[in-house]
Amino acid sequence: MLFLGFGYVANATARRLAATARMTATTRDGGKAEGLRAQGITPLLTGTGPGVIEEAVREASHVLVSAPPGEAGDPFLPLLDARMLKSRWVGYLSTTGVYGDRRGGWAFEWDRLDPVEPRSVWRAEAEAGWQAAGARIFRLAGIYGPGYSTFDKLREGRARRIIKPGQVFSRIHVDDIVEALLLAMARPEADGVFNLADDCPCPQPTVVEEAARLLGVEPPMEEAFDKGAMSPMQASFYSANRRVSNARAKQVLGWRPAFPSYREGLAAIYAAEKASTAPAP
Repeated sequence: MLFLGFGYVANATARRLAATARMTATTRDGGKAEGLRAQGITPLLTGTGPGVIEEAVREASHVLVSAPPGEAGDPFLPLLDARMLKSRWVGYLSTTGVYGDRRGGWAFEWDRLDPVEPRSVWRAEAEAGWQAAGARIFRLAGIYGPGYSTFDKLREGRARRIIKPGQVFSRIHVDDIVEALLLAMARPEADGVFNLADDCPCPQPTVVEEAARLLGVEPPMEEAFDKGAMSPMQASFYSANRRVSNARAKQVLGWRPAFPSYREGLAAIYAAEKASTAPAP
């Protein structure tokens, strides 16, 4: 297994594969190499010379790409031979941001893409290149999980309860992403594009309120949506309103989210946190 990019989802995937796969992961930071080795993963420093990435792909049976594109395009695809990629299982982690604004309507894999933000435009261009090279495309809704959830924002004082009537977001627990990826690897004939989202698109304040309830704290005060009072990144999340369909992943991969809504997902994270901090008997 070769990971081109090693962020939150790739790390969770590696933990599931630890007992069954020989793994290599790219990193731009030499300081992270020891951490990768401690996980049983061979680090591969990017920028170490021509042909290094291509050789790593040649040695891999499976490749998971999660490195984001920039204005200059995808950082890895130009280094690789598409013919070599097509003889391997390749998965590309994209984002549902490529659908743009659906005004609260559903987004399906066969819909025309209409990205709004520059990063979503770059992502749409990158995923088109990877799909032409034979990759399966996984469009991910808002990702959350242990150490990366509304609980952390509440504890750090960063959670906001922003009210924008009619606005909904789709999200997905990281463990459900990993399960879908493993099912796709087990079904190499399953190709094309897959949306990965839970069954419950909903307003963000609803999630903040549930997380606060579980923690036993007061949720932050309601705020009316005001683009001028937000960072450009935060405001960009409210520029599109869509519900993401997961029907194709269910039908083709046999996938079912273990956390069909934020309720189950938050409850599981909270229970795991409590168990990890409980005193030893």
